[in-house]
Amino acid sequence: MVDGATNGSAACDKALALCRDGDKACDNPTLPPWARLSINRCNLPAVILGSYTYQQHPSALVLDGVLELHRDFFALLDAEPAEDVRLQLFYDYMSVSFRLDALEDAGYSQGVSKRRGRLNYLKLIRGWHFNSDSVEGAVLKAWVESRFGLLPRHHRAPIRDFSGEPYRLYLEQRATGLYNTNALEAQLDLVYTWTQYELKRRFPDTSHFTLFRGLNRWEAHEILGEHDGQSLVLLNNVNSFTFQRERAEEFGDSVIQTAVPIPRIFCVARLMAARLQGEDEVLAIGGVYGVGDSGVPVRQSVADRTGARKRS
Repeated sequence: MVDGATNGSAACDKALALCRDGDKACDNPTLPPWARLSINRCNLPAVILGSYTYQQHPSALVLDGVLELHRDFFALLDAEPAEDVRLQLFYDYMSVSFRLDALEDAGYSQGVSKRRGRLNYLKLIRGWHFNSDSVEGAVLKAWVESRFGLLPRHHRAPIRDFSGEPYRLYLEQRATGLYNTNALEAQLDLVYTWTQYELKRRFPDTSHFTLFRGLNRWEAHEILGEHDGQSLVLLNNVNSFTFQRERAEEFGDSVIQTAVPIPRIFCVARLMAARLQGEDEVLAIGGVYGVGDSGVPVRQSVADRTGARKRS
């Protein structure tokens, strides 16, 4: 029950006026059933972590068993105040734990016809930066699907039919990328968990980053509704963003701006700048996002800023 009732009675907190964000039926859409799995491997179900409500009010996402398995590593990080030293500890731990510099210890042999895959977390992220519809892109989308229960919505083409060719290609490339690799999904588990650790430690009072994304054919995206002047859009299960609007304009004819919850961030290139040089990219898991500037042509936004500079 809540305060504010008249005549000495209390209003029910399930009343329609209290439960709705606005005056439209689509003002606060949940994650559609065709975009999620019923199970995942983290502490919140996909229907919650992928919703617009979660974007507004995020809470921590914890992958099953990762902190417990690597407790000694995170205890080591807790004791180290220097960011550059913690980064080197991360690189060293990944290399030692997954035998990245000694793949023969993990079963790699140059003498067999089907050699053990050399794909690792760094090569996968670099491959995504080069082409998100590649084999590396399929593996990363598959990892998000497995861990968070968010189904991919695009891989080379929109995925709307799970018996169609785009989804079949995604499954094929996912299998190709994961075949015989050295615990690649477990490597990504640790990348995500370490990224969350570093973001929380460096930005303890920050819940969201304001990020930008350049895209083409805005009208072809899955727009679920609108709220407070924002379009509510279902994004792919993993997406590239950047901190810089000018950089986002290089990757599409329109730019969107959104507040990305820290727990939805998988990887931040500037945290690993020595080994991930590129477009200051941020990889974030998808779901429903409220976005601004949707459909605004890049050329118009550039002209507006130029005019503003001249007026000032």
